[in-house]
Amino acid sequence: MAKIILGIGSSHSPTLLMEPGAWLARAGHDDVHIHALFDHDGQRVTYEELLAKADPAILDEIEMEKLWERHRANQQAVARVKAIFAEAKPDVVLVIGDDHKEVFHEDNMPAISVYWGDTIPYKPQGMMKWKYAADLKADDWYPQEEKDYPVARPYAERLIGELMARDFDVAHSRYYKPEQGMSHSFGYVYYKVMGETPTPIIPVSINTYYPPNQIAPARAFKLGETLREIVESWPEDLRVAVVATGGLSHFVVDEDFDRGFLDIMAHGTAEAHAKLPLEKLQSGNSEFRCWSALAGAVQPMEMELIDYVPCYRSPAGTGCGMAFVVWR
Repeated sequence: MAKIILGIGSSHSPTLLMEPGAWLARAGHDDVHIHALFDHDGQRVTYEELLAKADPAILDEIEMEKLWERHRANQQAVARVKAIFAEAKPDVVLVIGDDHKEVFHEDNMPAISVYWGDTIPYKPQGMMKWKYAADLKADDWYPQEEKDYPVARPYAERLIGELMARDFDVAHSRYYKPEQGMSHSFGYVYYKVMGETPTPIIPVSINTYYPPNQIAPARAFKLGETLREIVESWPEDLRVAVVATGGLSHFVVDEDFDRGFLDIMAHGTAEAHAKLPLEKLQSGNSEFRCWSALAGAVQPMEMELIDYVPCYRSPAGTGCGMAFVVWR
């Protein structure tokens, strides 16, 4: 019988693949390129409004020494996640991620979609294309060559039918348009979690970012529960890992909300996920919904928090809360 033997929740922020000099370069665009900043109350604000009410203590958080300290913590956590994945040796990885208009656009934005091609294309585009000055160190940045990665196609196809039989209306893709490549939600897993020997995945996309059909946290949790039920009904002797990427709070760091959410991930129920305030799950915070799906899939395994690293990058408090968690 198939069994889920590992769960991983990880941030996938570009910050994890760049050094602090590039963090500050990214911060230099926050007042121009991020059009969806939300404060700690979930209210949409301008960068100037955010800066005006920011805690002056944030200035200490963006001193270069502090940035390097947090960069090192991130890299240690990434390495630990990769080591745990390698030790688990899963046969198949079910990856839950969101799309940032890398594949899906306003002409077609499914709430839930499963990809079931033989391989899935990687292209250095969107978040995975280097956008910053050439002199900013990026040795660990995404590869800039196109490549195809393995998909567990028969299981992905089977999953689609079994989700439909359980009242989930699932879109599907067997291939992308020639100019399209995978979302960085999946690119991050192949590159930073798996490394040189990629395991076939079942790519499950959920729409977290874009109204009006964002998946609700309660529905995401139920999706995760259903994924677990389906996988554990398969007769094959398979070791399955479930990985969700994204978050935590961004593009405004909210440490209290992040830590409260991690507590829900460790001890919460479906009801706790259903009560998450939707006004705070917008923009980058919307990716908490991927974690809600993961929470449903990893029950009743025990959660281990590897690290939580709040990564500020501007005096206004913009940045990303990085989290790295496993269930075994």
